[in-house]
Amino acid sequence: MTRTEYNNCVDLFSDDIFRFLLKSCRSKELAEDIVQESYLILWEHVREIAFEKAKPFLFTTAYRKMIDIFRREKRNGDIETVPVQHYRYESETPDLQQVLHSALERLPEVQRTVILLRDYENYSYKEIADITGLNESQVKVYLFRARLFMKEYIRKPDLVV
Repeated sequence: MTRTEYNNCVDLFSDDIFRFLLKSCRSKELAEDIVQESYLILWEHVREIAFEKAKPFLFTTAYRKMIDIFRREKRNGDIETVPVQHYRYESETPDLQQVLHSALERLPEVQRTVILLRDYENYSYKEIADITGLNESQVKVYLFRARLFMKEYIRKPDLVV
């Protein structure tokens, strides 16, 4: 990959990766850090990776980095993570976007990742399988379960006032 192609990767893919990470980890700063680290890793392997393979490489790298950070925080404990319920105040009826975001927060990490990659980023099952390390059947199962949960969550009568 040339320097120009690398710069094109930054222009073309950084927003998509950031959006995916922001939805997954719900921290703007963490998402920005992971995007930056992903591009640093791409730069370190710039001679080995073709431009056509850069986007899947970046998403895979970002996803794995995010999982590593989550595992480290879970193991070490993070004093700064306070559940959203402790500081959220809703004075109005939530709109659909808020309800969907709330449903996404409640999904297990794997299901959230799969649904974000498929429904928000429009990746194919095969691409999602490559990024997450799952097989295509597992991707379909996780996607089905995530959509089923979200459908049931949206139907809850306590969300509609």
